[in-house]
Amino acid sequence: MIQTSDLINLISDLVQINSINSWLISDGHGEAEIATYIENWLSPLNIEFYREFIADRQVNLVARLPGKGGGKSLCIYAHLDTVGCELWKERAFLPRVEGDRLYGLGSADDKGHCALALLVLKSIAMQSNELLNGDLWLALLADEEGTSNGAQQFIKKVKPKAAIILEPNALGNIVVTHQGFGWIDIIVKGKAAHGSAPELGIDSIAYMGEVITRLHHLDYQVFAPNPHPLNGKTVFHTSMIKGGTDYATYPAECILSIEIGTQPGETINDRIQNIETIFHEIRTKFPDFSAEVNVKLARDPFKSQGCELLWNILSDETNKILGELPNAVGENAWCDAALFQQAGIPTLMMGASGENFHAPDEWVSISELIKLGDILEGTIRRFCNE
Repeated sequence: MIQTSDLINLISDLVQINSINSWLISDGHGEAEIATYIENWLSPLNIEFYREFIADRQVNLVARLPGKGGGKSLCIYAHLDTVGCELWKERAFLPRVEGDRLYGLGSADDKGHCALALLVLKSIAMQSNELLNGDLWLALLADEEGTSNGAQQFIKKVKPKAAIILEPNALGNIVVTHQGFGWIDIIVKGKAAHGSAPELGIDSIAYMGEVITRLHHLDYQVFAPNPHPLNGKTVFHTSMIKGGTDYATYPAECILSIEIGTQPGETINDRIQNIETIFHEIRTKFPDFSAEVNVKLARDPFKSQGCELLWNILSDETNKILGELPNAVGENAWCDAALFQQAGIPTLMMGASGENFHAPDEWVSISELIKLGDILEGTIRRFCNE
């Protein structure tokens, strides 16, 4: 069994290391430093591991406990990177414990789960008289908060029989589906002219108002009344807007950045079609309206498939520890689970509770992590020995 003090100490050490995603935040440190810490932590344990360079400041740290043969391989995943901390940078890297909560940047998303996975790996490795039949992989990966380069590289090379993705969630839930998303720029074209010459100018910002109004209608008239039974309402929000040059000139261009979701069975093309329909409606009313869509990043939804064996074992182990069977749930956020499943790796996701993800005073439940460790260790032993 994992000791609470060991878990608190390891999470605290990880929280103190800046691993802010270097794609998301230009001055983020990336994963190199935290990967070095974990390498030093693993070295005395005689466990195989390797560092995988992904891109500038992006590093995967992968460990493997070889099985003796005849069993199934399993991957336990967590991610090393975090989002930024501009709103609480004076305390984000200072872990503190208050009751059952450990506070700090990434404590729940996802350093608490990185620490737990390492301690589970150590627990299994130290019991040399109970070697697993199948290989156990630990994938501590880069860039989940950005473009998922770490997961994309890992799944090209490693093909376990199944994977458990560790991300914060109420313990007792197993995530079997989540939304996809698109980060999209909508560019409305206008025509620059002197502010006193309306016959010459085209106001791109005013026309963007028409777009935003109709996107809002799409959100509350289409998305809100038709939620996915597990994933909830399709995600939509505006993110950033810019346009114009000065007070006295008609704006020649306005750019709106949005995040918009997709549900299982949909792709980003469905959302592009929604936006193009909006453009057509506006153009019917304003013939000089001109706009285009630029998809900056898109990821497909996740729907677990082929996980019957893993589900049965994970469900049974959860019942042993919690005294009740888990719930199959969905998420309206996106995680790397989708990439594992798309690679043909049957995938489930679970984690410990926390709050304030991507916000000041993020925390994770210490007691739920301890229980999750017991669930994972039992699941690993049974699955890898099948």
